[in-house]
Amino acid sequence: MNGVLGQVQPEVLVAVAAAVAGTGVLVAALGFRGAVAGPSSRPGWRRRAVAGSSRRVLLGVGAGVLTLVLTRWVVAGIGIGLLVACWQRLLGGNAEENRGIARLEGLANWTESLRDTIAGAIGLEQAIPATAATSAPVLRPSLNLLVDRLRVREPLPDALLRFADDVDDPSADVVVAALVLNARLRGPGLRDVLTALAASTREELDVRRRIEASRRSIRRSVQIVLLIVLGVMGVLSVFNRSYVAPYSTFSGQVALIVVAGLLVLGLTWLRRLARVEAHERFLSRPAGGAA
Repeated sequence: MNGVLGQVQPEVLVAVAAAVAGTGVLVAALGFRGAVAGPSSRPGWRRRAVAGSSRRVLLGVGAGVLTLVLTRWVVAGIGIGLLVACWQRLLGGNAEENRGIARLEGLANWTESLRDTIAGAIGLEQAIPATAATSAPVLRPSLNLLVDRLRVREPLPDALLRFADDVDDPSADVVVAALVLNARLRGPGLRDVLTALAASTREELDVRRRIEASRRSIRRSVQIVLLIVLGVMGVLSVFNRSYVAPYSTFSGQVALIVVAGLLVLGLTWLRRLARVEAHERFLSRPAGGAA
């Protein structure tokens, strides 16, 4: 009995130590990620992000402890735990690009709705509140703020410029610029301008969707290759330990650290290549500054 306990106790201690270390690293990463979110984040979005991050931390700790018990490799346990916890960040979908596509689609729909409403021979001040209620959810909060500003008699050009700041999208700046010019000059042809802007926005939306679809297939291929590699290593470490016995030594663990580091560098590089470069807005204003 004492011999069995003597064999099991070191493994349990190593598992607990690795779990504690992995938890500390993940919690620190989670805290840093929450700190850089900034005060501009919406409270609801922040709560959902914290809940999702906490769930990923727990999954990462569980995966790391399970890997450590099966393989008895500390580096593998910590590496798998970090990979599971950061899977969405490294290999998941591009949430920011998806939000940008949804915002662009909502902008195109709102531009078309505004054009059709203006065709009924009503002014721009009346058309904006009429189209706010049927706008896309991603644009509705900003449009509701715009309607509220118009109700308190804020000048239409200033309200439109603040609406552009709320949306914070270069494509929205183009539409808002056309509306501001019409609000100041009161010239004809706004319907034709909105028709052309809606068409160009639709074209940009189609291009961005095709690009995101191609990137999604590349991410899926990377995920499949990574899962196959990790699966083969896991099967060998559990069912053919003699083949991977050199990795149980100190030098073998150092080699695993090097391999894991190269893998993380490769995944980070691929993620950076897939990042969409945001264009600079031309209607952006300093705080309190004029357009």
